[in-house]
Amino acid sequence: MELDMTKGNPLGLLLKFMIPLIIGNIFQQLYNMVDTIIVGRFVGVEALAAVGATGTIMFLIIGFMQGITTGFTVLTAQRFGAGDVNGLKTSVGNAWVLSAIITVIMTFVSVLGMDFLLTVMNTPADIYDMAKEYIVIICKGMALNILYNLTSSFLRAVGNSKVPLYSLVVSAVVNIVLDLLFVVVIPMGVAGVAIATVIAQGVGGVICLVYMIKKVPIMHVGREHFVLDHHCVSNQLGVGVPMALQFSITAVGTILVQAALNLFGSVAVAAYTAAIKVESIVTQFYGALGMTMATYSAQNMGVNDIGRIRKGVRISNYLSAGYSVVVYGVIILLLPFMIRLFVGEGTPELLGYARTYIYICGACLAPLGMIFIYRNALQGCGYAMLPMLGGVVELVCRCVAAFAAVKLSSYAGVCLANASAWVVTGIYLWIAYAFTMRKILAGRSQQTLKE
Repeated sequence: MELDMTKGNPLGLLLKFMIPLIIGNIFQQLYNMVDTIIVGRFVGVEALAAVGATGTIMFLIIGFMQGITTGFTVLTAQRFGAGDVNGLKTSVGNAWVLSAIITVIMTFVSVLGMDFLLTVMNTPADIYDMAKEYIVIICKGMALNILYNLTSSFLRAVGNSKVPLYSLVVSAVVNIVLDLLFVVVIPMGVAGVAIATVIAQGVGGVICLVYMIKKVPIMHVGREHFVLDHHCVSNQLGVGVPMALQFSITAVGTILVQAALNLFGSVAVAAYTAAIKVESIVTQFYGALGMTMATYSAQNMGVNDIGRIRKGVRISNYLSAGYSVVVYGVIILLLPFMIRLFVGEGTPELLGYARTYIYICGACLAPLGMIFIYRNALQGCGYAMLPMLGGVVELVCRCVAAFAAVKLSSYAGVCLANASAWVVTGIYLWIAYAFTMRKILAGRSQQTLKE
């Protein structure tokens, strides 16, 4: 089920790889949404706000680990594209070792530092204990999350996006069943939701790992491949760390936004949480498109086909722009129904808060698509620093907007923090991508002249 993306029609290859990713990402968000719905309906609005208040922390910690594991497998995709089997195996073995080391460190750091993070974020006192209980369980189960992220990244590196989809479908079903068991049947509250999430992630990881062992011989590694290779480790850390930091820098910005939001009280936090969940469903298209471009660019970089990479980026931009226009109209029409999934009839104030967020951020979906396309294309080519600086741009935009929102006591200002970050960062990454492509082509022209 491997897919060589260095040959054939780019549009057909992109769609073939991307569609399973979209479905898989939606399933992942659906079981996250089920968490939220069950918490809001069966535990209460305060519990919903508690889970929502930890979303940015999860993005910070889990995003860091997702970024670094994805970065580790960029080299795997490049070596697959180049047909370097032994080099691929070495990259796989080294990625396992590096991921294990980082997982241990991050688990301890995140659990020990949780009180500090929740306090800095102005977490409301009435939801503080529940928020901490939920996020600490998630952090303690980080190894299972990493297992899925790393094994699914390995499979995507060789063009297999279907097995990660199948594993997510199974995970979604497991998560829903366990949610109902640990919250409705056994009233464990937010702890039950967290435990269900961790177990479901582990199931997905085991499925991908078993498939790799049984069906992907190119990734079978021996003891010699677990010995850290200087060149391999240097490359993987050189790409993985900036990618992880890019996630973390972006997450710091969202934490600042969350801190500003928390000042408006638990009703605003609950509404924002529900709106974010709606947004997370419709934006899975961009995430899938980004992951597709990372693999597509990495494989084609392995054979030095820059023209093909640029063509794939153009096609991706057309797909993203068309989707953005259509989906904005759809969510505007369906918003009242979607919000009521989480809070029932809710209150007019709560519905108003949610509507404000969707109206503002939904209008800026196209720049969000640009971020995913250009960031992942650059990372797939092995250029991680410029995308990381894009995270800094996002952070600055969110900081300025969040500070202004607090000063003006404006909830709309909090919503604008995300929208403004998408617009400015999308433009920055577009410029960074154009600059990098010109630099690569100029370098190769000079090399040709020398030869």
